[in-house]
Amino acid sequence: MQVFSVDTGKFKLDGGAMFGVVPKGIWNKLNPADENNLCTWALRCLLVIDGERKILIDTGMGDKQDAKFLSHYHPHETIALNDALHQLNFRANDITDVLLTHLHFDHVGGAVQKENDTFKLTFPNATYWVSEPQWELALNPNKREKASFLKENILPLQQSGQLKLISLPAFKSGSNLQEIHFSPNITCFVVNGHTQGMLIPKINIGGRALVFMADLLPSVAHIPLPYVMGYDMQPLITLAEKELFLNEAVKNNYTLFFEHDAFNECCSLHETEKGIRSNASFTLHTWLQQ
Repeated sequence: MQVFSVDTGKFKLDGGAMFGVVPKGIWNKLNPADENNLCTWALRCLLVIDGERKILIDTGMGDKQDAKFLSHYHPHETIALNDALHQLNFRANDITDVLLTHLHFDHVGGAVQKENDTFKLTFPNATYWVSEPQWELALNPNKREKASFLKENILPLQQSGQLKLISLPAFKSGSNLQEIHFSPNITCFVVNGHTQGMLIPKINIGGRALVFMADLLPSVAHIPLPYVMGYDMQPLITLAEKELFLNEAVKNNYTLFFEHDAFNECCSLHETEKGIRSNASFTLHTWLQQ
């Protein structure tokens, strides 16, 4: 069992949108904005070697969008996903599975690449996995979320014949998040506040749990319960899901791996008088050496 952080660069998003109702005077101390109110965020994926399977979790933004689209997000320090994998001594053909937490452009963009005027899968030997509710939403998006689902990221997956949908059990409210099995050492929490059917992978590594946070917790700064993104479709559901997850994470000593935190790759948690907070931040490499 092995895991590797795969860094594909950074991009920018509006700080107010990223922190929702939290005042700028507070969040600007956590992730300082530039003169256009934009904060810097990471595009970080995770490669998991689970037996014979090489599972890539999310794929970043990719680079096939036109200049006008990219001008809204200011990608910088970028590296092509294939090149980032090559630095770890893996190639695109090695990847057996791509597990997509959800289909917003900054999570699925690298799954498909453009050559001349043709779109093709970045990982030709891989099975691409996404939850069934998320897939249905991406094909028939609501008007608020539509701009995050780009047809060039989604339709080639369907046309390839390599897409597999993960059926989810009927939602039941309760004291725990729903959890589904993906591979011998990976299960996924199912959450719906940010977008319907988002998957939060939990990887078992030698008896310890590493959780890929996707957009449930984009960064360490989002750990306090009221810090919910304006991008979330159902913010009160996100708040409830965060509370359930954080309680379980502290109880079971989960380590969090952040897809979007530009300053912190991983953190541990602890209880404080103000609630659950980050205990220590560190790199994935440091955690693996412990």
